[in-house]
Amino acid sequence: MTDPLRVRVDAFLQAHHVMTLATAGEHGPWAAAVFYASARTESGWELFFLSSPRTRHAADLARDARVAITIQRDYDDWPEIHGVQAEGRVERLEGDARDQARALYAQRFPLVARAPARIAEALARVAWYRFVPARLYLIDNRLGFGHRDEVGCGGAN
Repeated sequence: MTDPLRVRVDAFLQAHHVMTLATAGEHGPWAAAVFYASARTESGWELFFLSSPRTRHAADLARDARVAITIQRDYDDWPEIHGVQAEGRVERLEGDARDQARALYAQRFPLVARAPARIAEALARVAWYRFVPARLYLIDNRLGFGHRDEVGCGGAN
């Protein structure tokens, strides 16, 4: 039987494209917005993103894989706030896992598959990452101010 809460999270993740990734590192806490592609797993979700290995958040991830993320659109009315908050771990992908992430990402963002030369050159230099949530919350103020439901995940933190 399908869990209605998981169905709502799936729909939310498919309807949005940008997550804010929060890291901590040598210079303190940091947040960066990244495009993501998601995949449903038996125990939860995996969110894939790319980034230059020279970014501050990539350096932070190399030191400490623990992160928090949020996904939401920009609301102007508190009762409409709807989003995802999660914590978990990020790993840098190599080999087949990297290729699979890139293929999933290209399905979501076709520009990746048919990138103009300048973008293709930049894509050749990025690193690919997978975020696996240990805890995930679906926030929905439409169900009551501050309403949030925890969704079970299999990721370890």
